Amino acid sequence: MESENRCAALGWAASGAMEITGFADGPPVLSPAPAFGLLTEVAREFGAVTERIGARVDPDAAEVLSRRTDGDQHTAGERRGRRGQRSVGGSSRLLRSVDGWCAVTLSRVEDREAVPAITGDAGGGDPWALLEAATARWPAAELADRAQLLGVPAAALPTSPRRGMPWRSERIADPVAGRGLGDCVVVDLSSLWAGPLCAQLLGRAGARIVKVESVHRPDAARAVPDFFDYLHAGHEFVSVDFRTDEGRRELGAMIDAADIVLEASRPRALNQLGLGLDDRPHRPGQVWLSITGYGRRHPMRVAFGDDAAVAGGLVGYHRGEPVFCADAIADPLSGMCAALAAAAAIEAGGGLLLDLSMRDTAAAFATAPALSHGPHRVFRHDPDTWFVTCDHLGRTQQVFPQPVPLRPASSRRGPR
Repeated sequence: MESENRCAALGWAASGAMEITGFADGPPVLSPAPAFGLLTEVAREFGAVTERIGARVDPDAAEVLSRRTDGDQHTAGERRGRRGQRSVGGSSRLLRSVDGWCAVTLSRVEDREAVPAITGDAGGGDPWALLEAATARWPAAELADRAQLLGVPAAALPTSPRRGMPWRSERIADPVAGRGLGDCVVVDLSSLWAGPLCAQLLGRAGARIVKVESVHRPDAARAVPDFFDYLHAGHEFVSVDFRTDEGRRELGAMIDAADIVLEASRPRALNQLGLGLDDRPHRPGQVWLSITGYGRRHPMRVAFGDDAAVAGGLVGYHRGEPVFCADAIADPLSGMCAALAAAAAIEAGGGLLLDLSMRDTAAAFATAPALSHGPHRVFRHDPDTWFVTCDHLGRTQQVFPQPVPLRPASSRRGPR
């Protein structure tokens, strides 16, 4: 992960992500730095693959992690800081259980409405107060399972993250040799962050991206226009009414014609439309990229970026207690890994299902090799400024509050 001239700890400090990891009244947390080192390696490998099959793209690891927070700052007019056991976005919390810690996300109205059923408290009350009281009585896994049964994202923090690959592959069609990304059409059925980031990276490498949205339920990321524009610059847009026969036929035709199908919903969503993986013929070379919280083998479990990171064991630690790592970090890590998986699949001829789990992605980064040199010191210069020093390199890096400014989004075609 590191070389004589590169240090993951200094890179983590400069990324903007370290600044939002930790408690508000404590220092920014250094412990996730090995994960940042692994991300730079994934980005470097994506650059190497895209150079062979398209236009070389070298993603900036800091930009990958911190762009949404930077966009939120721009929209809200204020910088978000460390929130410890509350997520940067405010929808997720780490709750102490009788045997450890559990993350719960209440980002939707239906999540909050489900809390009394999860806790067995028919009297109602503040959802977080009910969950905190229940978690204090139950094991973390029990609370997470009860929440998941009702469709609420929740995860127990593992005591030791399991090692593994972010994705699994399965043959679905014959391969086709000799294609580049410039020959590929990506039909992007995803929303929010992980899938669109994957599509953005593939588009920068030469693929044609067609983003498909439901006329009844457009991408919720549109609520933050700067972030949405960043992810979808240069993409084509199609709005489809999934409730009509004509709309389903239109979507089916796009799926069948795609070189890469990118979807990030639970399998039943497309299955209910008759457009799932097993419902369609697959042309030679087609790649079907599925991004889910826990993989297609666990189709009923739901996850968002913060709780998926906890499920994989990717958290920071301060004085023995876990804190959320950056902003919904499983999302950008999954998007980056998905782009690498898709590009590598095209280079190999395609004809594959790529089953990427956000939980497994987080676990892969949580088990990244430890920093190969040390020690690294975190110290405060003034009340608002922190630094990290790498004694091995003799270098000091300020903990930056946000990444470098981003390129402006180019114009794009609107929905039709």
